[in-house]
Amino acid sequence: MTKELQYDVIIIGGSYAGLSAAMALGRSIRKTLIIDGGDPCNKQTPQSHNFLTQDGETPAAIAEKALEQVLKYPTVELLQGFVVELEQQDNVFVVTTAAGERFAGMKILLATGVKDELCDIPGFAECWGISVLHCPYCHGYEVRQQKTAILAKGEEAYHLGLLLHNWASDITLLSDGDHGLEDIQLDLLKANSVELIDEKVTALTHEDGRLKSIQFESGKTMPVEVMYSRVPFTLHSEIASQIGCDLSESGHILVDAAQKTTIPGIYAAGDCTTNGRAVSIAVAAGSRAGMMINSELIFGQVKK
Repeated sequence: MTKELQYDVIIIGGSYAGLSAAMALGRSIRKTLIIDGGDPCNKQTPQSHNFLTQDGETPAAIAEKALEQVLKYPTVELLQGFVVELEQQDNVFVVTTAAGERFAGMKILLATGVKDELCDIPGFAECWGISVLHCPYCHGYEVRQQKTAILAKGEEAYHLGLLLHNWASDITLLSDGDHGLEDIQLDLLKANSVELIDEKVTALTHEDGRLKSIQFESGKTMPVEVMYSRVPFTLHSEIASQIGCDLSESGHILVDAAQKTTIPGIYAAGDCTTNGRAVSIAVAAGSRAGMMINSELIFGQVKK
């Protein structure tokens, strides 16, 4: 390992959390390397909301402006690549990219994000992030009072069925064959005018990702303009598990209030750590991680 490849911090993942941490570290005059594969989970989403000064901007535009500002700090570098290995050697961490490049850093920040596991219903993937949505706080205002469907089962169906009443009055719950709801939940949804259709969904009809109707196994078609669905996810990278970081019950990287993982010297921030998937939340967590990493570096080097 040559001297010129040593960094104070290596950030794996260069979206909102990673870039926010890099800014805090750049302003702390820390030699920082961001390694990013360039495949964000919101690449199909036309607008981002709930982020002051950037409301309504495209996710790509926010990230592009952030990267431009971060790279103005001379101690911050960006490498396009995908990290395939992370190991600890003595007091440093060594990362290896798919291209075989190796870099060493004193601290690591995992900001690797998640991958949505979209269902195989025809049209679902094409509408995802455009008219098939995961979060009313992110996108509900733009589709308020439109004819709304929910594709979900059990607790998720019950929660969304009641939550969405602040944005829509015409709501239909689609259980895709098995609702998994208790009688008391069914009664409450019915009392709040949420219709339930148990029939299996066979396709979503759309135009350029804009939902038009839902088709059912019986041949029935239901016009609809927007649908909510909470899809499962996997971590975008297996690096955290490979090096031994604990995961939470939800499958996220487990972190404390300072964004520390269960491996000393490794931090994590952004979607890979929380269900709160919003740009503003990722930016806040990244900024906190950057400050905490810098603080740990300082106090670890204080002369005794």
